Amino acid sequence: MCTVVFRVPESPSDPVRLLAVRDEDPSRPWNPLGSWWRELPGVVGVQDRRAGGAWLAARPDLGRVAVTLNREGEPAVAAESIASRGSLSLDAVTDRPLTHHSRMRGFNLLSVTGGSVEVVSWDGDHLSHTIPTPGTHMLAHHDVDDPRSARIAAWLGAFRDVAADEWPDVLARTAELSPVDDRAIVRDNRPHGYPTVSTLACTASVWPDRADVRYAELDGPGTWSPLAFS
Repeated sequence: MCTVVFRVPESPSDPVRLLAVRDEDPSRPWNPLGSWWRELPGVVGVQDRRAGGAWLAARPDLGRVAVTLNREGEPAVAAESIASRGSLSLDAVTDRPLTHHSRMRGFNLLSVTGGSVEVVSWDGDHLSHTIPTPGTHMLAHHDVDDPRSARIAAWLGAFRDVAADEWPDVLARTAELSPVDDRAIVRDNRPHGYPTVSTLACTASVWPDRADVRYAELDGPGTWSPLAFS
């Protein structure tokens, strides 16, 4: 039930800006932003230790960033044939085709390449592609800017009203809500039937030829604390 705020610039010389908040089972271990894949030189990301994939991945030297969010949807395959979604962000930043999506549970894959943003969505039955227009957008477990996600309905306007450098301040304001409030971005999803809570966040500025990606962890899962991105 992750959340991403992103801004597509009017001018191709300006960077795409991104703020991503990760929700995960806090008992599932991860590695922070780093170079964890020897077979993929130049790739950095937030690695899931159990499956080896990435929630967020980047090729900073090529101006590529991708992040994967879960959404509803079950593929028509046996449970033992389900494929991990952890390869999606890595595939996106290394220009590899999405060859196993039909065996994956639903996802939204947001990727920034060459200064352009694309969202690929899979609901277990249908694959769709969205090219967001210039402006500020939000993505969670439905479609881009979808008001069915209560946090988007509540906060999209606030993120649109400020410079991207001020988004962490807006995120701090959202945390005045209880983490179990469905409008919350720093979340505890367990009362909603999911074993996930917010654990960390990343920011990115992505130009066509380079990217600056930064990482910060919350002091405690689902509990707001000021974020020191580095």
